[in-house]
Amino acid sequence: MKWLSPARFQQHDQLIRAAATANQLDPMLLKAVVWQESRFDPQKLGAAGERGLMQVSEIAAREWAKEHQRENFQVEELFDPATNLEGRRLVSAPRGFALATNARSDSVCARGIQCRAESGATLGGGEGTKPISASVFQRNIDFPGTKKYIQSILERYHFYQRRGRM
Repeated sequence: MKWLSPARFQQHDQLIRAAATANQLDPMLLKAVVWQESRFDPQKLGAAGERGLMQVSEIAAREWAKEHQRENFQVEELFDPATNLEGRRLVSAPRGFALATNARSDSVCARGIQCRAESGATLGGGEGTKPISASVFQRNIDFPGTKKYIQSILERYHFYQRRGRM
């Protein structure tokens, strides 16, 4: 594992907190996703061309730019932490947020940050919803790689919760 300076763990906290607040997410959960996706490296380039803190794909970024009428958007802008956090779809559907990729569509949304079951319960809470346990959430995921991804994020999320700060 690549060594990380302690300052790197906190340098984007203000942006993460702002993005979480804007999307009614727990900042510790969003930070856990950033940790999983990039280990806080805003210059990270993924194997399939994903970029930045949240590993935003070019396709998703172009859709976001079109929706927000950013006519001269360049995919390299995703290396800017603020743009990257804004460009990642944190709100994906009327059902709410999702933490998983390839998860069962009858229990969670496709990809994003928080999960909301059909009942209106959310992993990590959220305004007007009731939390569901991580174990219930994970049981509904059929793909081993996705389960491992979720487990890693949840472990980091619980680490932040235990220490009482991001």
